[in-house]
Amino acid sequence: MRLAGLLAAALFGAAAAFSAAAQDAARGAAVSAERCAACHGEAGRSAIEGTPSLAGQPALFITTQLILFREGLRQVPAMTAVAAGMADGAIEDLAAHFASLPPGPPQDRRARDPALFAAGQALIGPRNCAVCHLPALTGREQVPRLVGQREDFLARTMIEYRDGVRVGADSQMNGAVVGLTDAQIAALAHYLSQRE
Repeated sequence: MRLAGLLAAALFGAAAAFSAAAQDAARGAAVSAERCAACHGEAGRSAIEGTPSLAGQPALFITTQLILFREGLRQVPAMTAVAAGMADGAIEDLAAHFASLPPGPPQDRRARDPALFAAGQALIGPRNCAVCHLPALTGREQVPRLVGQREDFLARTMIEYRDGVRVGADSQMNGAVVGLTDAQIAALAHYLSQRE
């Protein structure tokens, strides 16, 4: 596990280095139409359960995740074949494309539940979400945008972090959600998906 963490850190460094190079969002749109739009949506807003929306995600975050998929360090079967053998330039272009898309709510967003929304909002401060994801929870660099993301995807991801099934390039997310109940995670996911 330590070796995987070191390799992930090295890959993150490589992602940061080549993401500073010129990116072409138009080329990324062509790659997305071929490889991504069927699941993540033509405008980067997913209509498929469990599949994240990518519109408005930071370019470095997309770059890092695609490298992790390509190198087999992050295991998501649906992404393994998509990222396999993807050239660095195509990854950069995809990242630029998704970062350039206006974020918005997922296509199937349900009606806001005021009590659930308030319960989730009350957890944001004590869990220090704004420290990494920024006060507006819009993400930065390698940290993803949370607002407007699919509720089901957010809930599943936080449960995976809490239960140690998913580990990022560091363990900050695992610590951020440790001890949360399923009901608290559901409230957080609802708040984040509904917040604008």
